[in-house]
Amino acid sequence: MFPGGGGADMQQLLQQAQKMQEELAVAQRELAETPVEGSAGGGLVKATVTGAGELTGLVIDPEAVDPEDTETLSDLVLAAVRDANAAAQQLQQAKLGPLAQSLGGGGMPGLPF
Repeated sequence: MFPGGGGADMQQLLQQAQKMQEELAVAQRELAETPVEGSAGGGLVKATVTGAGELTGLVIDPEAVDPEDTETLSDLVLAAVRDANAAAQQLQQAKLGPLAQSLGGGGMPGLPF
């Protein structure tokens, strides 16, 4: 094992790691359930994603629909989804960033920071 009776320290370290893992799982669940909205064209197109980045809704104002110009509508949809995803990333950083810092700072594989 470890010289100097480090077994108790190792047990405490394992308990702390398990607690942080549980906190991370709770934060990830909360992110998956939290809606975040983005918009484009002054609100003509609105996209809703979860805090985890899953697209769950898209609202297009009839004023944004011009059958002669579907390219602009496509651009507005992309911009709204990107805006929503940027907001979701900020939410992820706010919720998961402190947990990642406590796990060693430099980020964790699979997390966006």
